Amino acid sequence: MLTLADVAKSYGTRELFSEVSLFVARTDRYGLVGPNGAGKSTLFNLILCEEQPDEGIIEWERGADFGFLPQESAPVGDESIIQIATSGKKLVPENDDDYDIDWTLEPRAKKILAGLGFREEDHDKQAKSFSGGWVMRAHLARLLVSEPALLLLDEPTNHLDLEALLWFQDYLTRYPGGLLIVSHDREFLNTLCTGILELRGGTLNKYTGNYDDYLNEKDARKEQQAALFKNQQREIAHLQKFVDRFGAKASMASRAKSKEKQIERLKDVAVEEPWEDLKRINFRFPQPPRSGLKVVTLENVQQAYGDHVVYRDLNFEAERGQKIVLVGPNGAGKSTLLKILADVIPIQGGKRELGSNVIPGYFAQNRSENLKLDLTVLENVMELRTAENQLTEQQARAVLGGFLFRKDDVFKKVAVLSGGEKSRLALARLLVNPPNLLLMDEPTTHLDIPSIDALVNALRQYDGTFIFISHDVYFIRQLAKNVLHVHSGRLTPYAGDYDYYLEKSKASNARAALTAGFTDARPKQVSPGAATPSERSNAAGAPRPQEKKLSAGELKKLRTEVGRLEQRVSELEAKQNELTAELEKPETYTQAGRAQHLNRELSSTVDLLHAATAEWEAMATKLTEAEKQSD
Repeated sequence: MLTLADVAKSYGTRELFSEVSLFVARTDRYGLVGPNGAGKSTLFNLILCEEQPDEGIIEWERGADFGFLPQESAPVGDESIIQIATSGKKLVPENDDDYDIDWTLEPRAKKILAGLGFREEDHDKQAKSFSGGWVMRAHLARLLVSEPALLLLDEPTNHLDLEALLWFQDYLTRYPGGLLIVSHDREFLNTLCTGILELRGGTLNKYTGNYDDYLNEKDARKEQQAALFKNQQREIAHLQKFVDRFGAKASMASRAKSKEKQIERLKDVAVEEPWEDLKRINFRFPQPPRSGLKVVTLENVQQAYGDHVVYRDLNFEAERGQKIVLVGPNGAGKSTLLKILADVIPIQGGKRELGSNVIPGYFAQNRSENLKLDLTVLENVMELRTAENQLTEQQARAVLGGFLFRKDDVFKKVAVLSGGEKSRLALARLLVNPPNLLLMDEPTTHLDIPSIDALVNALRQYDGTFIFISHDVYFIRQLAKNVLHVHSGRLTPYAGDYDYYLEKSKASNARAALTAGFTDARPKQVSPGAATPSERSNAAGAPRPQEKKLSAGELKKLRTEVGRLEQRVSELEAKQNELTAELEKPETYTQAGRAQHLNRELSSTVDLLHAATAEWEAMATKLTEAEKQSD
């Protein structure tokens, strides 16, 4: 379908790559990886014919069509969401045939828009009334509806929440065409790719298998190359020693000359030393001041957006050194909880209290919330200078250098930075005044894989308290020591890592479990209308009025009511388990809107279960007291 033969591209004196050759068949599914600046986007531009190669040939099979999704969305006019989704034209390099009217186009578009998270009432709204991320989803729907023979996707998961990502990932597993994907999401690459193309050091290397297979094969190749390089260098050094020792002696001159020619032949066929990527984030968090044991406490917190109540009587406590990941359905309130803990939004009721010597630091999902767009990169760091840290420009530039902002890069305005550069700058700012309570919302978004590895290594050594949200299963598994499930305004803690959470929640899919609405234990929070622990304690300690002794008939009626409520609790628990099992099935996410419907139904069931449990407990307590009086 697509052939690249000996392609080369340079900008001025800088050669990006040369002798790049690649054959893409209609069923190939490649992930394109490599360090920042290696030329991945340039290679895409050459394939799209937006730029021309300096050397080599790029040829498409006659009639082959392709679709491209860039990292940033194209500007939109007055068109609606459904108009964007149905406007996809197949780009045919050789000719542009007319197609008959496709009456299935709009139904397909609506189904795909639903899978990507759009509601039916969104379809006729103007796209410009949506955020850039939602516009990107509409353009992604356009590509999927047009169904080109080859999809070229540049970081397609950046603007998707987990439910949309799961649907999209499953959709691509059944996609009939070829895929060429640039992504920092290991799970995404592992699920979809049958081959990895690594662009590094000016060359394109092909590996068979998914991303994990690529890492294993790459390590094996690197070890083999290092051993071969070492042996060749040892042989060259041995021959050179002979030449240096006997080259000036007439009796040995011919043999020395022969050795020199042998050295030249060895150098001509010698392998290069294994490539080490020098342009990667390299940092570690300075250890922050030690906080008290109790880091942050929430008591009876109330939070709502208009009529939508997010939290009622929310209670939470984090202790020094904990590393907690927040999981749960979209819209459950995970980001809201993080903002409450960071004091970014004021609470409407209850109390938020920081422990002794606690310094919070918040890393927003929208990086612009942490940055001043009208200032330069350097100014964004220098504004953090205080009398305590006495930050100098030299120190600031040293920190920025660790995040790949070097030389004149520090004078760029933040407004012109890419998503990845904004993420790196936001991380750099955290190092200037390191917090001991670090709150991060999707910290890996826009970071490439080497940068994610650098962040993981830095956070492993971080001694402070770390609470975060992420859809990157690899990142979570590397760092989380505790899991907090957020659902229907309630928190369920799991005193173990992510694999412990999967085991206890009986989830079968590691990624789907991030947004599932199940719990494995009744929340410790009090249901609306039920007594608080302090109220129960006060009630227990206060003298009770003498209660009337119940007759045998009244006792029988009370036992019947307790049995009925117990049956109701059992039925709701069974329904909860049934809905949870449905959410764990991969095929659930292939049906547009199915996961959202199940999560809403599960949320309603959980609320009913908590209310029924509270009623049953109250009635069972009343029966126990009545039976004691009858004895």
